[in-house]
Amino acid sequence: MANPYEGQYSPHLNLLSIKLSSNSYPVEHNIKDKPKGKSRRPDMSTFFSQLSNVETSSPSHHNPHAEPTPVEVVAAYNLLRQQYESLLQSAPITSDPTVLNSLISSLETQMDSPPTTVSGVPQSYLDELERVPKKALKKGDTCPICAEKFLDDEYPLVVVLPCHKSHRFDLDCVGPWLRLNGTCPLDRKELMKKKEVIKVPDDYEEEFDDMYA
Repeated sequence: MANPYEGQYSPHLNLLSIKLSSNSYPVEHNIKDKPKGKSRRPDMSTFFSQLSNVETSSPSHHNPHAEPTPVEVVAAYNLLRQQYESLLQSAPITSDPTVLNSLISSLETQMDSPPTTVSGVPQSYLDELERVPKKALKKGDTCPICAEKFLDDEYPLVVVLPCHKSHRFDLDCVGPWLRLNGTCPLDRKELMKKKEVIKVPDDYEEEFDDMYA
């Protein structure tokens, strides 16, 4: 008996055969997906959780008048130190470890004599930092902390610190340091320090007014 469907075109079957054919092509031709490079930038979620315990201005800090204990402060410094040491150990051989070593050394010193309060910048300061557009980044530009090339990230989040236009960092790397210390990792300038306004003596102002009266 003849098949009543023989010779008829089925768009669903034809589409299925095309999909199967395209899916088998990479296997037959030994084509593998290009692996995505794993970022070395650390996960700072635990650090920020601990930081909320020592920041008296944090919404999660129930008593704004209570100072954090030295143990809590040291824990925050230690978490950041561990993350930076992890970056140092996995850094490329060709990278310069000077900045990371300096940051780690500073954190260890602070752990030995922990301050009673954290002197870092608020989150709002990080939110307002100038962002560097991707088109302004050069191929060889790297973060001084993690040593990764900015353009290796499809969506780089690079910030420039106000102390110098060349002080550019991955926000994920420099953010935790700024939240704890509030200084530029390169020149250690205090970023929240207001510029001193030179007050002109009153008698000088009077002489100036008389001169042009």
